[in-house]
Amino acid sequence: MGSFVGIFITVAALLGGFAAMGGHLAVLMQPWEFVIIIGTAVGTFILANPWKTVIDTGVACMQAVTNAVPGQRYYLDLLGALHALMRELRGKGRNEVEAHIDDPSSSEIFKAFPSVLGDPSLLQFICDYVRLIIMGNARTHEIEALMDEEIHTIVKSKLAPYHALVTVSEAMPALGIVAAVLGVIKAMGALDQSPKLLGGFIGAALVGTFAGIFISYGVLSPFAIKIKMTREKKCRPYIIVKQTLLAFMNGAMPQIAVEHGRKMISSNERPSIDVVENETIAGPKAVPTEAEPKAARA
Repeated sequence: MGSFVGIFITVAALLGGFAAMGGHLAVLMQPWEFVIIIGTAVGTFILANPWKTVIDTGVACMQAVTNAVPGQRYYLDLLGALHALMRELRGKGRNEVEAHIDDPSSSEIFKAFPSVLGDPSLLQFICDYVRLIIMGNARTHEIEALMDEEIHTIVKSKLAPYHALVTVSEAMPALGIVAAVLGVIKAMGALDQSPKLLGGFIGAALVGTFAGIFISYGVLSPFAIKIKMTREKKCRPYIIVKQTLLAFMNGAMPQIAVEHGRKMISSNERPSIDVVENETIAGPKAVPTEAEPKAARA
């Protein structure tokens, strides 16, 4: 909703201000200037990027418009799944824990947390590093360095649509000039016409310059920033997993390790420590251990 409100205010202020100055809105209706600018921008965008990035840009645009970012429920599921896995690591043998990470879709732990199970990339990230913890040969600083490199790669991949749109945005003013030059060429071919007709041709050409600059700084650049913010929030769970597992490897109890992860959540979405404790220990989503009574499993 915020995206549509922002676009509405921008366009309303632009057109309203132009009309208030005595401008005629009909003069701005130059569809072929927009065809030249937008069509050329789309073509160069496809030319400059792999098809995977082109498709992912469409996905990123939808995520930005719908504000599809992790919320408090998602973070609670993530912390709950990590807490359950760490309890398993502390209280059970290697073979029993491996069963959860070898086939997460069949794991009772991950089934209890559908948000995590429905994110294949994050799920694979968790399973890979839990497997390294089970092996017991890697040192904490080695795991941390490996996590940092992988997270850097993930973030770079997630932000590819942002960088692609920024590149197009930076080119839009130049494409507007291209459209304007073509309009001037058309006007030069009509020098023998009436001043009124010639003025219309020149005005249409200038609309191209206006459109290129406006689309660049008024639409594409702000929208690219919104995509960047959305994708950065979608990368935040990887940081949470990293900090939680590293704290556990350094000897922290599962509940303390979960608190390390909770601190990585931004204040707007961060659940309170009491809510996390209820979810991971006393809540209905908690996965009971072997030492707990059978009644707790029902």
